[in-house]
Amino acid sequence: MAKRIVKSVQYGGITFPSIVHSEESICYAHRSFQVRDSDVFNVTYPKSGTTWMQEILTLIYSNGDPTFSQSTPCWERVPWVEHNAAKQYLENRPSPRLITSHLPATIFPEKFFTSQAKAIYIVRDPKDVCVSLYHYTKMCSFLEYREDFGEFIELFSTGKILFGTWFDHVKSWLAYKNEKKFLLLVYDELLKDLRGSVLRICEFLGKNLDSTMVDSVVENASFGVMKNNKMVNYTLVPENVLDQKISPFFRKGKNQKNVEKNLQFNEYPKVGAVKHIVPYLFPSLSLQGFLGTGKLTLLKSRVLLSTSSTRKI
Repeated sequence: MAKRIVKSVQYGGITFPSIVHSEESICYAHRSFQVRDSDVFNVTYPKSGTTWMQEILTLIYSNGDPTFSQSTPCWERVPWVEHNAAKQYLENRPSPRLITSHLPATIFPEKFFTSQAKAIYIVRDPKDVCVSLYHYTKMCSFLEYREDFGEFIELFSTGKILFGTWFDHVKSWLAYKNEKKFLLLVYDELLKDLRGSVLRICEFLGKNLDSTMVDSVVENASFGVMKNNKMVNYTLVPENVLDQKISPFFRKGKNQKNVEKNLQFNEYPKVGAVKHIVPYLFPSLSLQGFLGTGKLTLLKSRVLLSTSSTRKI
């Protein structure tokens, strides 16, 4: 069985790849990063639309002009606050700063919660996240890889992978879903209605773009355009780090999903339990298709959400 083990660091009970993280860099993000009221955070669990939102935000703040997004890598335009290069990219950057993070709320920059900064959080069906992450680990030399998909599902469902569990990450952030400075988006809704989602993001950010500008944002944030933009498709990253001959960075997602793998995924009760919390957490949203065709089951005690001790933001 093919297996790749990589160097990692631990912080807050979560494991991160050491190629771009250190204990010091994550601690800096958590404890020391000076959040500004004008900051906008793009927050996701990995493989949940991170790059997509980096592109959308860049285009919105460029009034639809794609020049910046076509000339500067996305990781420089909307950098990760927890990465080793955060100070270099963010400390002297003029406002408003667009910032990315994979951190759960528990170790997110603590000054965010007492600021007027805003956060956009994308949540994606855990089945799709798992399949996408599995393919990503194939091509990515700094992520642990398991050839057997069943073994990978087991690791994913129990949180024994880099970045921790999808469940804990989503749970930590959905506690803030009703706060004014927090915008919750669903990945499938972005797929279904990108223009409507862009308008919603603009309203949240107080950005008044005319219809021509919005059209440009939608066009340049489409998968067809992003796939061919080397500043977004990660072809600038050396092949020994990200080998896109093994698997392209932009995949077709559900259209390529292996039915056998999908069925195999549903056999794992812990993953199923996570999947079934969605209607409980989103009682006011229409999320048809989020749960697929599986029957809802009773919520297990470990997935019940309690927000009684949550910080206000």
